[in-house]
Amino acid sequence: MPASSSRAPGLALWLGLAVVVILLDQISKTLILGMFQHGDAQPVTSFFNLVRAHNTGAAFSFLAGAAGWQRWFFVGLGLAASGFIVWMLRSHPTQKLFCFAVSMIMGGALGNVIDRLLHGYVVDFLQFRFGFLAPLFHGGYFPSFNLADSAITLGAICLIVDELLRVRRGR
Repeated sequence: MPASSSRAPGLALWLGLAVVVILLDQISKTLILGMFQHGDAQPVTSFFNLVRAHNTGAAFSFLAGAAGWQRWFFVGLGLAASGFIVWMLRSHPTQKLFCFAVSMIMGGALGNVIDRLLHGYVVDFLQFRFGFLAPLFHGGYFPSFNLADSAITLGAICLIVDELLRVRRGR
């Protein structure tokens, strides 16, 4: 059996996971866009709100105040990163945690790329407030985020764990 055919089912699985992340992200954002006006907030618990926020920048609104070029920069960056991730998935098909991690990152990145292409901004809607965050964030409100951002964060955590495990095995 050729090596490429043994990799194909693995690649399909990881790309499928990325597609699931994209779909869940886009469905949740579509619901928020339909139910909320920009700036609306609906308390769910004492520390969690559903909100509708628009982010023209990156994480923590980085470059949100730029003149508009950042939209295309982040679209290009997301597409380039996704191409690189597909290459990594093909290059490391047996590393399950690694493949899971980069698939989550790709799904999240492409979910936000879709927002930038459709709306010119990323739709954020999850907002958490914790008093201990007050010195860092106004009122203790962590910056709003979405499912794509959550997938990227989970993927990054899994990449760190994967590397720690790899270093540990190497000892």
